[in-house]
Amino acid sequence: MKALSPTIKRRLDIQGFTEVNRVVLEETAPWLRFAYGFCAVLTSVGVALASPAILLGLTFFSAWGAASAVHPFDHIYNYGIRRFTGTGPLPKRGGPGRFACGLGTVWLLVTAWAFYGGFMLTGYILGALLVLVAGLVSTTHFCIPSLIYRAIFGMPPKTGEDKSMMCKTGILCHR
Repeated sequence: MKALSPTIKRRLDIQGFTEVNRVVLEETAPWLRFAYGFCAVLTSVGVALASPAILLGLTFFSAWGAASAVHPFDHIYNYGIRRFTGTGPLPKRGGPGRFACGLGTVWLLVTAWAFYGGFMLTGYILGALLVLVAGLVSTTHFCIPSLIYRAIFGMPPKTGEDKSMMCKTGILCHR
């Protein structure tokens, strides 16, 4: 189990994992990216094939992720992968993560519509940007939709560890 850096811990807080035990987060943090990564891969296939059918199929899963605290692809980890890794179940996703899935649902619908309507360049641009956003969170935990959510509803308070790290780096240090 790898300790979380203050940066990754803050990014997970922004995604809504503020009330999750730090030990649980340290164990499951790499797997919290699985759903986003799987979505990015499936979306990239749909975009590469310019397939409204694949993209519309993905909206089912993204809408489920928006409506539930457990993303459907988290079930793949919870009931399969974790049996092999010996790790615990993933924590439930909060409002920011669910907002990200809702935004992804709308984005998938518009991208599918663009391909269906013959607006190929628009479809490829929208699809590539969606894959990039999902790829970013699946590789770095940096979630742009969660930041949008937090800009609307407020950022989580910084923990003492976050504050001390910022002070050491000279950012936001109040003495």
